[in-house]
Formats: sequence, structure tokens, C-alpha cells
Amino acid sequence: MPDQEMILVTGATGQQGGAVAGELLAHGYPVRAMTRKPESDKARSIARIGATVVQGNLDDTASLERALHGTWGVFAVQNTWEAGVVREEEQGKRLAELAKKGGIQHFVYSSVGSAHRNTGIPHFDNKWRVEETVRGLGFPSYTILRPAFFMENFFSPWFKPGIDRGKLLVGLKRETILQMIAVEDIGKYGRWAFEHYQVLNGRALDIAGDAKTMPESAQIISQAAGKQVEFVPVPIEEVRKLSLDFAIMFDWFDRVGYNADIEGLAQESGIRPTPLAEWAMKVNWS
Repeated sequence: MPDQEMILVTGATGQQGGAVAGELLAHGYPVRAMTRKPESDKARSIARIGATVVQGNLDDTASLERALHGTWGVFAVQNTWEAGVVREEEQGKRLAELAKKGGIQHFVYSSVGSAHRNTGIPHFDNKWRVEETVRGLGFPSYTILRPAFFMENFFSPWFKPGIDRGKLLVGLKRETILQMIAVEDIGKYGRWAFEHYQVLNGRALDIAGDAKTMPESAQIISQAAGKQVEFVPVPIEEVRKLSLDFAIMFDWFDRVGYNADIEGLAQESGIRPTPLAEWAMKVNWS
């Protein structure tokens, strides 16, 4: 990758974008960090480590055109839980189309693990349709990353309140093995996708770092948190009351599940996968 060419990172104050931006900056690559709120603490933090922060909104074509201008590559990520399934798809396609129009040389799109497998999960299938748009635009080169379930989800409002009470509440069966990934590893794969853009042109890579059942995950979190955490399976009917999308996803995890080749991709990329136990020890569970 040309080491002086600018890379636009969308969602730069979020989990994936922040990890990719930080990884690129740490290795000397110029980063233009796009955020809706350039005055935020997170935006100031990424500016302090060398990023050029620009205001941009995935729903605003003019702001995207300004952010894209003069950049060589793009890391594109959208957030279902903020935008909703329909709007996320619109955002993903809009950014890809404007990037192609703007002459971007290498486009990296962050999709989701198994997006290509006709899962029936709304926020997986919409990313597949964005992938199809990216493939059809004729970029000089592009790479698609498909991360599995984030380890950071355990620390999110979905699961952390239960963990605080000693219960890992998840709508999965005890025997279901769930592939997962630390967000910092997504940052490493993002850098790899830019540095090796010629070799990885046209590739779609399912990425994960570990695979555990929920009882195993609860035991690991117990050890890291220094307190007993018990896995409590949540009936899928209860999950459905909160989110149909979530219920469809958990049911698919039970029946099918991700199929990333963790060891094979680690050998190809040279990126050491972060195990759940290692990630959990870095988290302040208190």
C-alpha cells in the first residue's frame, strides 16, 4: 500500500472504525477519521494520535463527497443498531457508490460473518446486498471483511447488566458453539486488507478469534471478573419480545452458526487471534 496515501475511515469513533484507524495510525499511515461529531471526546482522542478528523454523515451525500475527496482508500462500516436494517443498507450502498464515483482505489467493507449464506437474519442479509453492490461497482480493488460476534458484546448493555448480577443471560442453547472476535483483531485485519490490497482484491474473509459455548464463556468471565457468573439460557420467545432480529439470529446460531476458518486465516495473515480469556482479562468488569 502506498504509505503516504490517505485512507478514510468511517465510524472512526466507534468500535470497528476506531480499531482500524488506531491500527493504521500506529503503523504510520495517514488517516482521515469521519465522524458525525468532530467535537466529541472520542474524536479529539483520535486526533491526538494523528488522525485528521472530518465531519461526515452517512445519510448526507455532500458531506460524504467532501470526506472522500483526495483519499486513496476507504474503510466502510455502518451500524444496524443505530440506523435500522433498511437505512443501514441505504448508507452502505450510498457510500460505496460515491467512493467509486470519487475514484477510490481500494474499498474495504465491513460486513458480517456468514452474510453470504442466506441466513434469513435481517441485519446479515442487508449487508450481503451491500456486498453485492460493492462487487458490482468495479473498484480497482476491494476487500470484504466479515467479523463474527464481538467479544465486546459481553460488555454491552445487552449482557453486562446481567453479568453484574452474576448471570450471563443469552438466548442460546448450552451446547451451541459461538465464534467470536475481539474488535482489536478487526483493526488488524483492516490494516492487512489495505497493506495487501492486491493479493486480497475481490476476497471476502470471515474472521473470528475464538469459539466457545456460553457455559464456557461464563466460566471465562467469572475468572476474569473475580466473581461467579452463571450462564442462564433465555427462552427464544422472550428474546423475540425484545427483538425479532435478535431472535432470528440466536436461532440461527443454534441451528447453523458461523464457519470462519480461524486457524487457516491466522496462518495466511500472520495475525494471532485473540482468545476470549485474553480479551476478558483486559476488561474492567467492575
